[in-house]
Amino acid sequence: MDKPGLNHDEAGLEKVTKCRFDPDLVPAQRRVYEVLDALNIRYVRFEHPPVFTVEEAQKHWMNVPGVHCKNLFLRNYKGNRHFLVILEALKRADLKDLSIKLGTDRLSFGSDERLLRCLGLTPGSVSPFGLINDEKKAVEVVLDEDLKRADSVCFHPNVNTATVNLSYADFERFLVWTGHPIKMVTLIGVPQEIGDTD
Repeated sequence: MDKPGLNHDEAGLEKVTKCRFDPDLVPAQRRVYEVLDALNIRYVRFEHPPVFTVEEAQKHWMNVPGVHCKNLFLRNYKGNRHFLVILEALKRADLKDLSIKLGTDRLSFGSDERLLRCLGLTPGSVSPFGLINDEKKAVEVVLDEDLKRADSVCFHPNVNTATVNLSYADFERFLVWTGHPIKMVTLIGVPQEIGDTD
């Protein structure tokens, strides 16, 4: 028997409403829905098998509306600046060009330990909703200008077994609520690599 508030589509995805009342949610995921509800942000959650790369996630996107995004957790060479770069999933950022736009030294991906410390997240679940856990506002948010054209956007709710769809306007409202520094940039894409992470 299906859980209350849960519908199944033809791809086997579970479309869930009234998310925060689901007794099966892990605390990290429940916290995301509590924040969105408090901000009166409308969203839809789609459940799917665990995914760790864009290539894996694409198998479950057919019936999930909106622009799917990936999120890169980066650090500068000195390790004293951290960035969450948000861009369309099938676009791959040129980190050398991005470092110039951000006025920082060489960028590289943050370690799993640094990701957990800064955003409270693990690989595969990187999401702007991790900013909820960054009370020190240590992570700088970098948004690709192209996302402004989207009606709605999709992200993991801090776990890689679900995708949340919300309007771009509400997503911007969430970012403002977090109080993190936000910078809009035009990202120069480079060819997508198989296995690129989210």
